[in-house]
Amino acid sequence: MAAVTLSNVVKRFGVYEIIHGANIDIADGEFVVFVGPSGCGKSTLLRMVAGLEDISGGEIAIGGKVMNDVEAAERGIAMVFQSYALYPHMTVEQNLSFGLRMNGNPKADTERRVKRAAEILCIDELMQRRPKQLSGGQRQRVAIGRAIVREPQVFLFDEPLSNLDAELRVQMRVEISRLHKELGVTMIYVTHDQTEAMTLADRIVVLKAGNVEQIGAPLDLYDDPANRFVAGFIGSPKMNFLAAKVVETGDGAATIELVNHAGARFKKPLQTTPPAVGADVVLGVRPEHFFDAGQGDCDISVKADVAEHLGSVSYVYADAGDTELIIEREASRHRASGDHLVVSIKAGKALLFDTKGARIR
Repeated sequence: MAAVTLSNVVKRFGVYEIIHGANIDIADGEFVVFVGPSGCGKSTLLRMVAGLEDISGGEIAIGGKVMNDVEAAERGIAMVFQSYALYPHMTVEQNLSFGLRMNGNPKADTERRVKRAAEILCIDELMQRRPKQLSGGQRQRVAIGRAIVREPQVFLFDEPLSNLDAELRVQMRVEISRLHKELGVTMIYVTHDQTEAMTLADRIVVLKAGNVEQIGAPLDLYDDPANRFVAGFIGSPKMNFLAAKVVETGDGAATIELVNHAGARFKKPLQTTPPAVGADVVLGVRPEHFFDAGQGDCDISVKADVAEHLGSVSYVYADAGDTELIIEREASRHRASGDHLVVSIKAGKALLFDTKGARIR
C-alpha cells in the first residue's frame, strides 16, 4: 500500500495545456474518485499516475518516491480498463496468471495469488471458461482479478463499469467497495458518473477543463460545494438554479428577490456580507429542498410539466418561467401535467452564487 501525491502536475499536448497544475494528496489506503464531464482530463491524469502518459510539469510520487521517470511496470500499480483487455484465446485462469508467469514469478506463488483472487471475486467456477463465455459483469471481475494477483501498492480504475447495464453497474459498485474494504489498498477511480463517485469514494476530486475545482468527502461536496459547477455536477437529479437580485429589505439590510417571479423575495435578510444592492445573483436549490407553500421563506408558483415516479418519491419537472425546475415530492402528492404548484424555499437550504459561478454563501 502507498500514498499518492500529485504536485503541480501539468500535461501539454503540443502547445495545448490540458492539465493545469493539479495538486492532489491521496492517503495510504484511501479510495479517491476523479469525476468530471467528458474531456475534463480525468483519464489523462490517471494515465500519468500509471506511467502511460508523460508528465509535462510537476511531480507524481507513489509511496514517497517520485515516479516521473519510472516505467509503468515498476510503479507498483495495477490498472483496470473500461474494455476489460482480456486475452480471448485464454481461459480465466490463464488470463489471471499470464502476467505473473511472463515475469518469472514462482509457480507456487502464482497459484496462490490466482486462487486468492478467484475466492475474493467469487469466480472459482469460471476458471476454465474463455472470455466469450462470460457475461459483462463476469469479464469485469476477471479484469479486476488480473489486477489483484499483482498485489499492487495502488489500484487504478479507468471507467470500469461504463460498458455494463444499469443493474450490473450497481452490483459491481458494491463488489468494488467490498474489495477495497477487504484489501485496504489505495484506489484511484475515474468516472463521469457522479452517482458512482458519491457511492464509492472516501473523497472525490471534481475536475473541469483540466482544473481541480474541489476535493472533499461526497456529502461535503453535496452540502457545501465551492462553486456553481460543483453544485450542479454533484447530485442526482441536479441542483436547480434560479436568477435573482439583491434588494433592500427597507431597514438597511439586504435580501434576495427572484427574477421572473413577481413579489417572490426572501423574508430573511442575508446573513453574510451581500453583493451590492441591485447585483444579479443565482440561487441554487436542490430538488428535495422545495417545501409546501408557507413552510419556507419564499413561495413561488410553477406549472407542472412531467413527473417521474420512482416509488416512494416523484420528480416533478416544472416550468418556472425562465427555467425548468426539478422538484421532489412524495409519490402520492405529485401533480398532473398543466397543474399549478406553489412551493416554498427555505433560506437555510438555498445556496447563493454570483453570475460567474463563485459561491457567495
